[in-house]
Amino acid sequence: MPGYGLTRARTMGPIAAAVSAAGGSLARVFGKAGIPLTLLDTPDRLILLRDQLKLIDAAIREIGDPALPARLSLSTGIAGLGPIGVQVRAAETLGAALARVEVVTPLLLQTATSTGLRRQGANAFYEYSVAERIESGRQANEILALGYLLGTVRHFLGPAWRPEHAVVTGATLTGRAQIQELFGSEVILGARAGLIFSLDQLDAPNPKRHDPGVPATGEDEPIGDDLAACVAHLIELGLDEARPSIDGIARRLGLSRRSLQRRLDDAGTRYADIQQRIMARRAKTLLAEPALPIGRIACELGYTDGSHFTRAFLEWTGMTPSQWRRDVRLRGPAKSL
Repeated sequence: MPGYGLTRARTMGPIAAAVSAAGGSLARVFGKAGIPLTLLDTPDRLILLRDQLKLIDAAIREIGDPALPARLSLSTGIAGLGPIGVQVRAAETLGAALARVEVVTPLLLQTATSTGLRRQGANAFYEYSVAERIESGRQANEILALGYLLGTVRHFLGPAWRPEHAVVTGATLTGRAQIQELFGSEVILGARAGLIFSLDQLDAPNPKRHDPGVPATGEDEPIGDDLAACVAHLIELGLDEARPSIDGIARRLGLSRRSLQRRLDDAGTRYADIQQRIMARRAKTLLAEPALPIGRIACELGYTDGSHFTRAFLEWTGMTPSQWRRDVRLRGPAKSL
């Protein structure tokens, strides 16, 4: 299995807000993480989980606050988890809520991560783990997650509730005293990250149960975690700055170019086919804006001039950009996109 995972761009919003509030430079933080700032305007888009971990690490260094992940998750609470928070508020008991979170987290919020409940004698160990084979930002991500886990339990047991212990991985923990003060419990180092508390607390009823009773929205759509889908998301993301290359995408995934090509071939597709589909979709979206010059669209898609873009678009659709734009006006965008 490839060592990658995806997460929603909305997870970056609180990080960016904290950096700005502390007087840090968002451009510098996002630049160090290799992420375009434009993602803040599209919270439902997908990014690599490893990029989110890099962003957390860069934010901590920018403002000099090792306890930043704990502050973020505790201040945001379960409401900041979007559809995950909805699942928590709708559960009858704490145990039922943790079971729901275990199922929906890798589907709706981020892949390559998991939560789970294990019994340790009279105690429960509510575990969080990341399957990514990366180290930058891993411990900070665990602390961020533990804050959200605390928020989940406190929804049932009250804001004053404290776990017996919080556990993070790693050999050392910078800012431990600050993090312990925020969590209200001792933070120890172990093989797995999580919270330790009494098993009998799993039966605690939901004091503020809420049934949303609304239809699903875009943020409730499962995240596709197959390699082809991941490559497509990365190509689309790369178009915010410049046309991405297969070598650049392979590096982002921690793969060699040849390994990426081989895995895509095994999945029945090619990088060029995925890129063409994404480029055509982005081109059509831009062409649907009548005031946007075709030459400007060509530049945004990485073409040196309009003629190269026109030839490419003709190969994709059988129409020139001008013809397609006229067709949109005549038929309406819903029929042409």
